[in-house]
Amino acid sequence: MKLLDIGEYRLSKKATLLMILGIFVFSVACRMIWVYQFSDMDSFKWNNELMINTNDGYYFAEGARDILNNDLTDSRSPTDTFVSKLTAFLTKILPFSLETVILYMPAFLSSLLVIPMVLIGRTLGNTYLGGIAALLSSITWSYYNRTMVGYYDTDMLNIVFPMFIILGFMLSIKHQHIKYTLISIISIILYQYWYSASYSLILALVGIFAIYILFKDRKNRLNFLFIALLLFSMASIPILLKVLLISGIYLATYYLKDKILAYSLYILAIAFLLVLFTGGFNPILTNLKLYVFREAVASDLENLKLHYFAVTQTVREAGQIPFEVFANRISGHTITFILSLIGYVLLLIRYPIMILTLPMVGLGFIALKAGLRFTVYAVPIMAFGFSYFVLVSSKIFESFIYNETTLKYIKGIFISIAILYALYPNIKHIEQYKVPTVFNKQEVKVLDKLGQIAKKDDYVVTWWDYGYPIRFYSNVNTLIDGGLHSGDLNFPVSFILTKDQVSAANMARLDVEYTERREKEHFSSNLIQEMKDYKFNDINQFLNSLHSKNFKLPEKTRDIYLYLPDRMLNIFPTVNLFSNLDLVTGKRLPQNFFYKTQRFRDLGNIIDLGNGIKIIKNGGKIQIGRQVLMLNSFIVTEYDRSGKLQKHIQNIDPTSPIYVIFMKSYNRFLVLDKKMFNSTYIQLYVLENYDKDLYEPIILSPFAKVYKLKI
Repeated sequence: MKLLDIGEYRLSKKATLLMILGIFVFSVACRMIWVYQFSDMDSFKWNNELMINTNDGYYFAEGARDILNNDLTDSRSPTDTFVSKLTAFLTKILPFSLETVILYMPAFLSSLLVIPMVLIGRTLGNTYLGGIAALLSSITWSYYNRTMVGYYDTDMLNIVFPMFIILGFMLSIKHQHIKYTLISIISIILYQYWYSASYSLILALVGIFAIYILFKDRKNRLNFLFIALLLFSMASIPILLKVLLISGIYLATYYLKDKILAYSLYILAIAFLLVLFTGGFNPILTNLKLYVFREAVASDLENLKLHYFAVTQTVREAGQIPFEVFANRISGHTITFILSLIGYVLLLIRYPIMILTLPMVGLGFIALKAGLRFTVYAVPIMAFGFSYFVLVSSKIFESFIYNETTLKYIKGIFISIAILYALYPNIKHIEQYKVPTVFNKQEVKVLDKLGQIAKKDDYVVTWWDYGYPIRFYSNVNTLIDGGLHSGDLNFPVSFILTKDQVSAANMARLDVEYTERREKEHFSSNLIQEMKDYKFNDINQFLNSLHSKNFKLPEKTRDIYLYLPDRMLNIFPTVNLFSNLDLVTGKRLPQNFFYKTQRFRDLGNIIDLGNGIKIIKNGGKIQIGRQVLMLNSFIVTEYDRSGKLQKHIQNIDPTSPIYVIFMKSYNRFLVLDKKMFNSTYIQLYVLENYDKDLYEPIILSPFAKVYKLKI
């Protein structure tokens, strides 16, 4: 054990505060690199400020906007969330616009992580242990990626709160005083209010805390009160009741200590039952099923079962990742990660209390199976592992350097080099991680104009990636967004974008009107309710019936707009997955052909599009792999000087299933089959071929196009 002893180096309160402040400034400064890189990019700015770079951030931004405008009538706006309320509050008290506040909030709030990191090191007896860990964790890959300037989301504090919870645990155990438990209690309450999905991690943290202190000293009745207070704080009961229960027990420990200790076991039992019946263990099991034991389809739970494509199969954050990516995201480099892991094991041996951090490590390591989004939870704990490994390794000089001054100097150089070694790949990553804003200025101009045309109750149909930004900039309703994108909700929108114009128009009107009905009648599935109302027993027959212009639609209650951005071309095959399946069996239908490229070579008689696809000019043919086919049509589109789209169509073989479109203004080729060519998105956005009985063009921009549904 002596070999693992790094000594007591607890700095004074003033020195500790200066260390925290210095590392905080370092963390914020590193995040300002992104601002420096894009400060001259006018296309990334709106209202004279850089826009944010995460789609989900616009969800909370909408809530903050509505709070500031005192518009609390929209039940879909997150005006009751902690994030939106805090954002609105900061915007009111600070001399900055809402756009500026949401841009910089992540950098400042996430850097608060350095506080519990340094203080945990100090609690363990070595402030430098916490300081080195704070330096590394504050800018490590995954933590930086999810808390950089512009990444306005709950991730700003999703690691900060758990580390404060752990700090409270350690102080409570060390000092055996209930006042330190308040740090954990307040953090738990705020964490639950901040992030609704935090319950599982909180339960795991409280659970391991209970196991640890009861194993260490099960006869100490004060430990029962510690656990009871934590359970009360996490129970799914009104916050006022929480405050009353916790305050009552806390005050009783001061004025009725003997009596409250005598009943501590009963209080613990009540708290346990309260948690069991208000939350229990179901959230943990649900999250494991969603992210670890996930299935390819999701089903309705009514008698009539429809099988949909699961969103988790298309989201990179929820997919398995290679070990190197896993290691880099947690520590910045594979070697640093291995040293951190070794250090963490040694840290557990030297300081058994660090077992309280196991839930964070476990959740982070789940990333190997459940996706890269979870790596961030292991970042601060592995940073402690690296810090401890470096401090222990520095002791090697003690065996052959006996001069105390020289030893101190050499150890300082060694530790400094080790810190720089760990920081360098992370700083390099920050420099290279040039994430663009969600939308560019021209796209926001379209949305701003749409907001002036459409009413708040109107709907905009588009893919879920753009749902939150549209609600923020245009102040309208959407069918799907970053939170509402389950298989049954995505299917109709995918159907609208990828099917023919008649079917799309009918589905758009149906889905909007039934979405409004569902708000009042609370049926679980639009499609199933539509089948029941239209007397269909077969979903495929029902969907086929939408191809008719004579389909009897429900009464129109509001306008519907289709938002078709150019950037959707990048994900159009993914959009198609959600409706290109048999809903009865859940099996995918034959894959449609869609290929997009801006990298091609004109070789005279052949245009090489890459990936084994070549256009043979003589004879109007196309080679796809080893197969050579006639083209149905070759179409060239380009914008003239007035901004109007011009089309040049060369019809070749009407029996061929393959079309080629050269979008000259974008220097882009599309190769697609008949179904994709006839899809509403391609016809309306790429070609501006719209059925005048069904659609009316509202905004025709090279960046995005908006059509109004006439029916």
